[in-house]
Amino acid sequence: MLLQVESRPGLHGDKEPLAFMLGGLRIVVLQIVDRWISEDTSYFRIEANDQNRYILRYTPSSSEWELTLFQSHEMRPTS
Repeated sequence: MLLQVESRPGLHGDKEPLAFMLGGLRIVVLQIVDRWISEDTSYFRIEANDQNRYILRYTPSSSEWELTLFQSHEMRPTS
């Protein structure tokens, strides 16, 4: 699913997500939990202000952001 994402330059000048639009709602990134970069894409596992977790993929060659995973806070184990 393609997303409209607000971003900023990261440590190495690559884009990092700040917020994104999903179903008419603006979801704010509270924390980037993990990130990994391949040759042509960057992935960000984030925690958001809606208490859910997401994995977003950014492809610099097309300037496109995609939602690749959604995890509801209701489905996460509590410990």
